Amino acid sequence: MLAAAQAMAQTTERQTMRILEPLVIKWEGEHRCRDDRSMHCAYLDIVNVPTICYGETKGVHIGQRATDAECRAKLEARLTDDFRDGLHRYFTTDTIAQRLTPHRDAAYVSLSYNVGIRGAGRSTATRRLNAGNIAGGCDALRWWNKAGGRVVRGLVNRRGEEYSLCMQGL
Repeated sequence: MLAAAQAMAQTTERQTMRILEPLVIKWEGEHRCRDDRSMHCAYLDIVNVPTICYGETKGVHIGQRATDAECRAKLEARLTDDFRDGLHRYFTTDTIAQRLTPHRDAAYVSLSYNVGIRGAGRSTATRRLNAGNIAGGCDALRWWNKAGGRVVRGLVNRRGEEYSLCMQGL
């Protein structure tokens, strides 16, 4: 029984990652180095946080560089080991077993990668999903559209795509 549950969890994680990685790469974008377009260079994001690769901020400093392979590996590890696992601690067992399709999982993990695990985990979106109000939870994802206290068009668009993923199957 335990082996079957572990196999199912791994399958679901793989399904989620197939949706999640391209979504995050699309919305986080990349900054290539001017002197070597094959490399990613650290930059200051919209709220002046040093960032590299596809939105990575952990341990980043200006002047840092990374290859495509390093960026992909870092993204995959952070999405699965940190953000997905961390966010799942906020979900009820019923939510994980019955409400968290790979598309919905990708939408919520994308939000957590962008706003932080704690913010996403304690959000109205998560509370509604845990209460069984899937559509209400999906709708509340769209509320996270500000950076530096102002509405940002790119975040409105990103949340719109996450909402669409979240609503699949309803």
